Amino acid sequence: MKKISLAQVKPYEAPGHFKMVALRLSGKEETGAEKFWVGMSHFLPGGGAEFGATPAEKYYFVLDGEITVKTEKEEMTLGPWDSVYIGPNEGRSILNKTNKPVSMLVVINY
Repeated sequence: MKKISLAQVKPYEAPGHFKMVALRLSGKEETGAEKFWVGMSHFLPGGGAEFGATPAEKYYFVLDGEITVKTEKEEMTLGPWDSVYIGPNEGRSILNKTNKPVSMLVVINY
């Protein structure tokens, strides 16, 4: 078991993201987790991520606010306690279309 305090967490640059802060909460470096990492993303109004795809699976869980996630096939708005799974190589974009910040938990496999 390994506790991580918020004071220990460091922000990181998330490629293709804008008007947001990303914090790595758990991963190889932080806790030794080898199969996945967990982050917290805070999106300002107008913040988001450009359309892109990676081989990794992604799981987004909205803690506060509303965020719009768009794939090639559909668009959905997630509110508090809503979540979405993005499969490997499935392209997506993210956009905070509101005037409130959004906090979202992000889980991605290595």
